[in-house]
Amino acid sequence: MAKKIGLLGLGHLGKIHLKCLQNTPFTISGAYDPDDNAFEQAANLGINLQRFHHPNDLIKASDCVDIVSPTIHHYELAAMACREGKDVFIEKPVTNTVEESESLLNLEKAHGVIIQVGHVERYNPAFHALDDLIGKPKFIEGHRLALFNPRGTDVSVILDLMIHDLDLVLSMVKSEVKNIFANGVSIVSSTPDICNARIEFENGCVANLTASRISLKNMRKLRIFKEDAYLSLDFLSKKSQMVTISPVSDTQNFEGMTIDTQTGKKAIEIQEFSVAATNAIEEELNDFYKSVVERIRPKVNLEDGYKALKLAHLIQEKIDKQHEG
Repeated sequence: MAKKIGLLGLGHLGKIHLKCLQNTPFTISGAYDPDDNAFEQAANLGINLQRFHHPNDLIKASDCVDIVSPTIHHYELAAMACREGKDVFIEKPVTNTVEESESLLNLEKAHGVIIQVGHVERYNPAFHALDDLIGKPKFIEGHRLALFNPRGTDVSVILDLMIHDLDLVLSMVKSEVKNIFANGVSIVSSTPDICNARIEFENGCVANLTASRISLKNMRKLRIFKEDAYLSLDFLSKKSQMVTISPVSDTQNFEGMTIDTQTGKKAIEIQEFSVAATNAIEEELNDFYKSVVERIRPKVNLEDGYKALKLAHLIQEKIDKQHEG
């Protein structure tokens, strides 16, 4: 029997989730949103959607919920679902404050529910292609640039865009954060629109991330450097490649590109990865269904969302202190 899922939020992203849920095993029990226009627009999509006028009524009528409301409401809605014993998919950032995430971790444990966080880039095929090749990164560089859009400016660019890369970095670097250096400026919003953060980890890895929401072009790229290899990911084009450097003996007949180093001649090989075109949001919602049915820990669990949010707030604090000084 298909699991019934309730949609909490029918804004821009909520309508995207609504369409994606049509291609999952879930049965949509209905939706809640205080905006009448949101339901008129959903009806224009040709989807017969039952409207609930109170979130708790929808939660009780569902096996689980998909929270795609403004971030400020995430905790209240997720806590409500937890107390009813219902599993939760919740968009990023997981909550508005770190303290709310900590409270949600306690509720998840107390009520035995599953909570998955919508860090969608984990499901990007470009990242998938390199899953088994990442190993132990030594240096990571990321650029996430976007054209200006008034939607989303209620939070800083750190919570709006950079948090995607913070989650990716934390998923790759299995080490505690040692130092954070950050700069950010507000250009058209009351919160930072451009930010650069340098994150140093206890194991020696360094991540240098830049995010901007006032760029003249869109860019979502990540470069990962490890021992004798360089990995490049383009999340927009969904392409990835690996450049490897390996020793070449003088007697070895190698016809490719080589360089001379202090430790001898090295061969450079470039491997392009072809990836299947998939819908990352559908992928993560299908993964949530599997977690709900099989009662297994999601790939992007609540603790992951909490760690990414905590790091984002630490970066924001660094910027705030600079401006105070």
